[in-house]
Amino acid sequence: MRVVHETDGAERVLATDVEVADGIVSQGLGLMFRRSVPEGYALVFPFSGVSTRRLHMVFVPFDIDALWLVDGRVRATKRLSAWTGRGHAEADTVVELPAGAADDVSVGDRVRIEGL
Repeated sequence: MRVVHETDGAERVLATDVEVADGIVSQGLGLMFRRSVPEGYALVFPFSGVSTRRLHMVFVPFDIDALWLVDGRVRATKRLSAWTGRGHAEADTVVELPAGAADDVSVGDRVRIEGL
């Protein structure tokens, strides 16, 4: 499974170590209680429809980049600070990545999750 960023006809792999949070427990825990995540990692939250999706960094001791997607198109991107970060946007999929991994991703770009 891979997370791929598409922009201006080019592609860049954001993650090759992809975990899917597809149950209520895994979605509720997210990255809580982990000490870190490796480069090339992504936690993907697929949802059955578009709605406002909220993220928090309680018990997450490292910064992350978050992407909110609707039909593979980026609706919002934000760096969330360790412990105190919060973010929300409409999405049918949310992707959490190590801080810096999504620096070149902008609203309107396409991001696809291959193998989901």
